[in-house]
Amino acid sequence: MQDTSTIGDKYEEDYELLSADLPDWTSDFRNEAMLAFKQIGLPIHRKGNEKWKYTNARPIAEPQYSLAKFEEIGLDTIKNVAPWNDSWVNVVFVNGLCQGIFTSDTASNIQVFNIASDELPPNIAKLVGGIVDYSDDGFAAWNSAFMSDGSVINVPDGDNSGTVINMIFFNQGLARTVNHPRVLVNSGKKSNINVIENYVGGGDNHTLTNSVSEIYVGESATVNHYRLMSETDHTYDVGYGRVKIDTDGKFNSRAFFRGCGIGRYDLNVLVDGENASCDLQGLYFTSGNQHMDNFINIDHSKPHCQSNLFYKGILDGNSRAVFGGTVLVRKEAQKTDSIQSDKNLILSPKAEVDSKPALFIYADDVKCAHGATAGNIDADTVFYMRSRGVDLETASRLIIYGFAGEVIDKVEIEELRSYLEKAFLTSLPNHRFEF
Repeated sequence: MQDTSTIGDKYEEDYELLSADLPDWTSDFRNEAMLAFKQIGLPIHRKGNEKWKYTNARPIAEPQYSLAKFEEIGLDTIKNVAPWNDSWVNVVFVNGLCQGIFTSDTASNIQVFNIASDELPPNIAKLVGGIVDYSDDGFAAWNSAFMSDGSVINVPDGDNSGTVINMIFFNQGLARTVNHPRVLVNSGKKSNINVIENYVGGGDNHTLTNSVSEIYVGESATVNHYRLMSETDHTYDVGYGRVKIDTDGKFNSRAFFRGCGIGRYDLNVLVDGENASCDLQGLYFTSGNQHMDNFINIDHSKPHCQSNLFYKGILDGNSRAVFGGTVLVRKEAQKTDSIQSDKNLILSPKAEVDSKPALFIYADDVKCAHGATAGNIDADTVFYMRSRGVDLETASRLIIYGFAGEVIDKVEIEELRSYLEKAFLTSLPNHRFEF
């Protein structure tokens, strides 16, 4: 951990200034988080730090950041870097602070609040911080202490409108600044919702986005969650997703990462009701000197549940990727059916992936499997493509996109799928498979 004696000195003044403008209900929560932040610091020491074993957090943690200030950005700029549809509920944040909610759809009963608003109902406000545990994680504690803005999405029982909530967190790229986005999704019984989190922007200056999202999947509810990260080589991005699924609930996650100097996504899903399920799929593309760390964990605590964990990576240049995490099956979680898989396509001899999937099974009536692969394309596959009259460059590009398309094709929102297809096609390297 970081030398904790410096944490208070670096950020105490910003914390005090921020606290003066926030609602009273946040005080106890934020004070406890700040105390934890000052006690545990940030995870810069590698020894004994299993969660950050393959990722050096020192470049992220050591700079002294100032809080990013709000500056209104034109919607045309936002629409150029993030998916957008006028029928969606589009919530725009700039440097972690809300610019506005833009939508033409007024049919849904879904409520969207500012997380620090005095209008936030007490029964919803008490859910903030209910899933995330920051007791041993300095970045999550830092976010909680500096929680000043973000989205609360409350979906009433029985709302099956399938509304799309599109949250765009635009980082303006102001030098040595940090923003702390916060998201809470509360889906009621038998509801259905689509949530998109976009982390975009950045520039030529080093900045940090440090986000926390908490998602409650109610009884017999379905939450389809999409997380997109597309920033610059000078941005750092640390994101936490915490999910709790009730009886018969379904949580479907699709994560896409294609731009960040150092990025980490820490997702933890608690399958906490019988017959509940989660399907977690992701695609990451790294190039140059980029580093991407996916730390994905599933906790099965109830019987008759299912989980699928399937991530794919494409690595080029001197980049590095990390896939780690666990599937935990507790003693009470009999009849669990769980699969965990990570597959990586290595395009450069200098690229590296560290994959460490793990199963911890304490029940005796389960079906569980896990695996990881990494490598290049074999000569027979390239020969097959070229024998159909395709030149080497085109064949190579089609093979790479076919590898990525298995995850992109699972996106059910047509406009979002088209955006991702275009985004990944334009960022694929000009690679030639030669033997």
